[in-house]
Amino acid sequence: MPLEPAVTPVPRPRQIFADFGGLYASNAVVAFLFSATGPVAIILTIGARGRLSEADIASWIFAAFFINGLLSIAFTLAYRQPLVFLWSIPGAVLLGPALGHLTFAQCIGAFLVTGVLLLILGLTGWIRRAMEAIPMPIVMAMVAGVFLRFGLDLVRAFRDGLWIALPMTAAFVLLTLEKRLARFVPPLIGALAVGGAMIWVLGAFRPVPGLDLFAFASPVLYKPVLSLPAIIELVIPLAITVLAAQNAQGIAILTSAGHRPPISAITAGCGAGSMLTAMFGSVSTCLTGPVNAVLAGSGDKDRQYTAALFFCVLALSFGLLAPFFTRLLLATPGPFIATLAGLAMLRVLQTAFNTSFGGKFSFGALICFLITVADITIWRIGAPFWGLVFGLAVSWLFERDEQRPPT
Repeated sequence: MPLEPAVTPVPRPRQIFADFGGLYASNAVVAFLFSATGPVAIILTIGARGRLSEADIASWIFAAFFINGLLSIAFTLAYRQPLVFLWSIPGAVLLGPALGHLTFAQCIGAFLVTGVLLLILGLTGWIRRAMEAIPMPIVMAMVAGVFLRFGLDLVRAFRDGLWIALPMTAAFVLLTLEKRLARFVPPLIGALAVGGAMIWVLGAFRPVPGLDLFAFASPVLYKPVLSLPAIIELVIPLAITVLAAQNAQGIAILTSAGHRPPISAITAGCGAGSMLTAMFGSVSTCLTGPVNAVLAGSGDKDRQYTAALFFCVLALSFGLLAPFFTRLLLATPGPFIATLAGLAMLRVLQTAFNTSFGGKFSFGALICFLITVADITIWRIGAPFWGLVFGLAVSWLFERDEQRPPT
């Protein structure tokens, strides 16, 4: 099955500047601030747990923003709609437990294989069948299981750093309740600002002595290691989270905004992007839901692509300065990062629970969730994979009636 054709002609610079405006610039800034705060805090949390070096984390952030930014520019221009690619947050969370018994090079090998699988699914057109093969409640139960630790870390942040976590959460709640104020200051950005102010008041900023804070990117080119346990543990869960938990959300958002996202081309783009970013240590590429929702949330549908292009300019700049932002955030106290990441994950965690236990396949979803949360490794293969396996098996045994289409 051929990929969806691009929209021709590709807009020229004069046309892009004519379509651009203040509304699209502000949407791009809000979307960028979201992507550069909570999700980046998640990368830092996973990197710290997995004992990744500062260079590893900076290289990951560079690839996630800079390389995916270039991919996003190409797709946005080709299809003249917001098509921003970043990294899979559920996929990144899957990496945390895996780094407890796998090397980073083995995980990168799994990222590479995942990219090949996504590319094949996109180029052959098998993507629609693949997305229908696994019930969404069981997939989201696995996502809920791996995300749960971020909610728990948010609670623990009140114990470990009350005077940072409490003001940040209060600002987040206030801005969430005050919808008119939230239009100018998104809740997560308000929490970030308040947290930064409290760090300054408490004198809790601790940069590494003798290390310059400002630095440009020096990405690390890794040599992947193909490991069967890593491939078994990570490839299928990574592919499922990209397709079912990320791309499906982004495609639904763009469709509801009146666009016609090219599903096969998006999947192939995620595959190619995943293969390239893996070489620099980044988890799999996906079509981002929240960012594209902001970019396509207002304005003329035919001009929204300019917001995506401006977002990409900001993302490229962020990627080039990845070591600076990495050192800046690593110098902040742990409760600040835990609170920021936890607040960013609350709605995602809520959606995962609602999807998992709000309808069909709830028993299989429960088994998948429990096994994932238990975080037990079997044959050096992590719990998220086994959660999917046993969740599907239980659902097949006990929920056969729910698998049959209505007569």
